[in-house]
Amino acid sequence: MGRVGIVTGGARGIGAAITSLLAEDGASVVVMGLPPDRERTEALRASLNGAAKRVHFREGNVAHYDVCKGIADEVRAQYGQIDFLVNNAGITADHTIRNMTVEEWQAVLAVNLSGPFFMTKAVLEHMVERNYGRIVNISSVVGHTGNFGQANYASAKAGVMGLTKTVALEVASRGITVNAVAPGFINTDMVAAMPKAAVEAAIQKSPERRLGQPEEVARVVRFLLDESSGYITGAVYDVNGGLYM
Repeated sequence: MGRVGIVTGGARGIGAAITSLLAEDGASVVVMGLPPDRERTEALRASLNGAAKRVHFREGNVAHYDVCKGIADEVRAQYGQIDFLVNNAGITADHTIRNMTVEEWQAVLAVNLSGPFFMTKAVLEHMVERNYGRIVNISSVVGHTGNFGQANYASAKAGVMGLTKTVALEVASRGITVNAVAPGFINTDMVAAMPKAAVEAAIQKSPERRLGQPEEVARVVRFLLDESSGYITGAVYDVNGGLYM
C-alpha cells in the first residue's frame, strides 16, 4: 500500500490543491471536513480521473478532540497506517478588537489552533509506534505580521508556528518531522471574501504584485511530506510573494 494520510479542510482552496497533488502522487488521502465539504470532495474527485479512488471523505469538526481522535482511529483501522497529516482547516471572523465578540475569538482559536493540536495529538502515538511520520501545519503570513481586524486569526496562526516548533522538538528522535507553511494572500474563497481594498493593498505590498495560487502552496507541502525530507523539521516555509521576508 502507498502512503496514507489526512488533510483537514482538504476539499477546497489550498486544501483541495494539496489533496489533488498527493492523490495524483499515489497517496490515499482522507479529507476531513464539515457537511458542505462532502459535496466539494465529490466534485474534487470528479476532476481527478484515475486518482479519484484515492480520495475519501470523513465528516468532522477539528474543534472537538473526540471527533479528531475518532476519525484518526477509523483511518488507522481501515488502512493500517497514517503516514502524514496536513492541518489545513481554518475559519475567519474578522473584526477589530473593539468589535470582536468573545464568541468570534473563541471560535477561530478553536478551529485554527486547537484543531491542529487535537489532530496532531490524535495521530502522534501511532506515528511514534511506527517511528515515522510527516506533519505539516498551514499557518499564515499574518502570524508573522499581524493584520488589521484579525486579532483572532493572527493569534491562532502565530500559535501554530509555536506548536509546530515545539512538537518538532519533542518527536525529532522518532522519525517524525513537523513543519509549517505560511502562505501569503492566495487566490482562494477566503481571500475573495475579504474587502477588495484590503486585497488590493496586499497585492501592492507584495514585490510580485499578485495573489498566489493554491498549487504554489501545495507544492511546498508535498515537498515537506516526502519521505526524503527527513532532515527538515521545526521550519516555517513562507510562500507569500515576498510580502514578508
